[in-house]
Amino acid sequence: MAGLKAPVVITANDLLSGEVVYLSPLHTWLPTLVTSQVYQTVEQAEAVLVQVAIESEVIGPYLMEVAVLNDVPGESIVPKYYREEFRRRGPSNYFHGKQEHSGNEVVS
Repeated sequence: MAGLKAPVVITANDLLSGEVVYLSPLHTWLPTLVTSQVYQTVEQAEAVLVQVAIESEVIGPYLMEVAVLNDVPGESIVPKYYREEFRRRGPSNYFHGKQEHSGNEVVS
């Protein structure tokens, strides 16, 4: 994929729930970025992407650039671009989906 730079992870949306998911080292889809498989070359990630693109449990898998921060506990893998951080956290106008179920309340 033109223009991508490693490290990258593979992300998609869960076919049934629509939630953002990330491919883990065990080739399962998990909702947390910190548990995702980080690929050090785009070529390696592209080969895996071809395989997971034919699976029926996710929709729209693609490669996402990340930064690996070894000095930040709990947030060692972070999206490189704001678009992906926004997608990871969910809508910002009020709580939906995973935000709603996390115990946070909207303050008006």
